[in-house]
Amino acid sequence: MQITQRAVALLVVVGLLVLSYVGTLRIYLDQQSEMATASREIADRQATIARLEDELSRWNDPSYIKTQARERLGWVMPGEVGYRVIGSDGAVVSGEVGSIQGNNDPVKQAWYERIWSSVQAADQPVVVPTTTPLATVSPPAPAPSASTTKKR
Repeated sequence: MQITQRAVALLVVVGLLVLSYVGTLRIYLDQQSEMATASREIADRQATIARLEDELSRWNDPSYIKTQARERLGWVMPGEVGYRVIGSDGAVVSGEVGSIQGNNDPVKQAWYERIWSSVQAADQPVVVPTTTPLATVSPPAPAPSASTTKKR
């Protein structure tokens, strides 16, 4: 079988067309990938904008502002008593000011969890650091009496 010049020319032309279309196809697929990435970023940013707008609208509600003042700043209303439970390391163990919320919140626990948490708390007594004894102080010397002092 003999290859003619026309067949070679046809193969060369087809090869050039394939090469040109492969480059174009690669560019097209890269652009499609970039468009998909951009669409995802737009959707993420729109979700973030919606979340921030929702948070901004909540700040217009006076009860939300009071709640944030209680949680973040520890404010209490007149007549309330605010407190925080502080651990031995100085960190806040539980509670927001004015509440006993946390992992050991009795309102959120079942009765058996409350009993078990009290048993665990009883098993871990608070260790009071011992202090060094104070140096003994001798009593002050008696003041001189009037009979021992000379009058001039």
